Amino acid sequence: MPINNKIRDKESLSIVKIGGNIVDHPEALKSFLSDFHRLEGRKLLVHGGGVMASKMAVRLGIETRMVQGRRITDAETLKLVTMVYAGWINKNMVASLQKIGCNALGLSGADGNTIPALRRSPVPVDYGFVGDPDPEKVNAELISKLIEGKITPVFCAITHDGKGSLLNTNADTVAYSLAAAMSRKYDTTLYYCFEKEGVLKDVSDPESLIPSINREESEAYKLQGIIAGGMIPKIDNSFHAIEQGVSEVIILHAKNLLSKKGTVLRESNRTSKKE
Repeated sequence: MPINNKIRDKESLSIVKIGGNIVDHPEALKSFLSDFHRLEGRKLLVHGGGVMASKMAVRLGIETRMVQGRRITDAETLKLVTMVYAGWINKNMVASLQKIGCNALGLSGADGNTIPALRRSPVPVDYGFVGDPDPEKVNAELISKLIEGKITPVFCAITHDGKGSLLNTNADTVAYSLAAAMSRKYDTTLYYCFEKEGVLKDVSDPESLIPSINREESEAYKLQGIIAGGMIPKIDNSFHAIEQGVSEVIILHAKNLLSKKGTVLRESNRTSKKE
């Protein structure tokens, strides 16, 4: 049952996911983190790092296999993505945020049992050590204590199965799971930031931004090939988040975080907070 996200006695919370080529470009990342720090109110950050992981895999001779925009994670790939996501990228982001006065704490889903996940079924595709979180099991209480203690959580895309195994998880899915869980306590807005202006009718034309999309329109865009590849899980997670109480989801360029200019995801009969 969808949660009534129109309750306005909740404090606001921004959950921001950064990914794409932004993470792999120091100057773009530096600018984004400065804007994130300036974003008012309670907030937490989720990051990917697939571009850097793929580059490191080439250097180490580890084959990268993708199906429908999702990485196949065998045992060696799991070691690699854990080192890259939970290690180098996460701690560098935390250090950069500390430098500009944001008291950040880097976390994986295993830390504090914040994001337990179920290893994905091998049917119809065996993705290997890949986890699907359940928002109901996210440790929202612990995360809330960190946020209310003026600490900004920075989550990487590594979860765990509660049985001693780490799991690679799509960063968009981590962000959706956190947003759905935290929406029970906060009026939550989810931002998916990357290197495009939002959802574009023509990926080569930044002026072809689609300002808003409802679920029915998204299915039509999938059939037309406008929404494809890695954008599919981003869109699907956006509507899952809205169904579970998230107030608004915006897909946008990282440089537009403060202006919030991008594609707003909405249900057919729902009015955006911006309208």
